[in-house]
Amino acid sequence: MSTEDQYDALFKALGHRVRRRLLDLLRSGPQTTGHLCEAMHELDRCTVMQHLRVLERARLIVVERRGRERWNHFDALPIHDLQTRWIGSYAEYAVSVLSGVKAAVESDDVKHDAEPNEPPMQAQDQIK
Repeated sequence: MSTEDQYDALFKALGHRVRRRLLDLLRSGPQTTGHLCEAMHELDRCTVMQHLRVLERARLIVVERRGRERWNHFDALPIHDLQTRWIGSYAEYAVSVLSGVKAAVESDDVKHDAEPNEPPMQAQDQIK
């Protein structure tokens, strides 16, 4: 599967709320398909299995078979790759801009702290 096909599968998988909910359930640790079906009680087993297959194709879950049980493990690497390609550079830019703003504000605060408290020029003129 090409990189672009992989990204298409990843976006498709993340684009459905049921699949995002399944991933939320798997973030705490691996679970059997039976446990996931119980947690998604509003859906039948066949529907849950279809969603799990989409997640597996997108490489967001890794399936391990132990006897009759099917254990589903969350794999965050595809999301990390997505973050690196699509979000990381924008986040770096935003952090640098915010860092510049912080430095400017702190520099301005230092200047104001160093200046003596003098009355405004108009007030000085009225005193004379």
